[in-house]
Amino acid sequence: MTGKPRVALLIDADNSPASKIGLILNELSTFGETNVRRAYGNWKKNELKGWEEQLHEHAIRPMQQFDYSKGKNASDMAMVIDALDLLYTDKPDAFGIVSSDSDFTPLVMHLRAKGAAVYGFGARKTPEPFVNACSRFLFLDDLRAAESDDAPDAERAAPLRWSKAELQKDKKLVQLLRNAVYSAEDDEGWSRVQAVRQQIGNQASFDHRNYGYSTLTKLLAATDLFELVDEGTSNVSVREKRQRRGK
Repeated sequence: MTGKPRVALLIDADNSPASKIGLILNELSTFGETNVRRAYGNWKKNELKGWEEQLHEHAIRPMQQFDYSKGKNASDMAMVIDALDLLYTDKPDAFGIVSSDSDFTPLVMHLRAKGAAVYGFGARKTPEPFVNACSRFLFLDDLRAAESDDAPDAERAAPLRWSKAELQKDKKLVQLLRNAVYSAEDDEGWSRVQAVRQQIGNQASFDHRNYGYSTLTKLLAATDLFELVDEGTSNVSVREKRQRRGK
């Protein structure tokens, strides 16, 4: 036993890009060991031919599911059944769900209610209820490489970067950041970014990379709504600019 958290990766191959699987596995490796890897689909379809090489390279088990009725995706049901079976038998600490299909929202809510973390991966078109149900959701569009906070900038995931105007126009994002900063502030009115990150994780399915920034600190700075001190250190702290003017 390694003692690492165990992760079960379940892929809706009909609604997921094969080219992103390396990035997904790299991301899940930061949470634990992905010892269950399954991809669901009707592998007789030509549309899934692009998955064959990726399945072999990354040791992903293909789960064959025939289309019993035209227009109905039996793979989704098979994936849900397997997820529930794993939840109550193998009891992994977390699930990676790769899909842009909102039909998995009830499944994600159930997995989280039973104590498992759920990390979602999909396209920007993924419906908001599914995104919000996950512990964290990473949009795969435009991502070129996996990222970690310690990696050089050139090696990080690089989606399209939002401008200051776009960030400030997103009222939900601004409110989320403000609430997290206020909740984490100390007696002097400053909030450690590490504590802000934890507050955000308790409130929403959020990933700063979805806005094109490699760290939360860079996203906070880009909004131009906050001032920061001790940047580049583990003690980097933040407070809202208007707070300083109003006191």
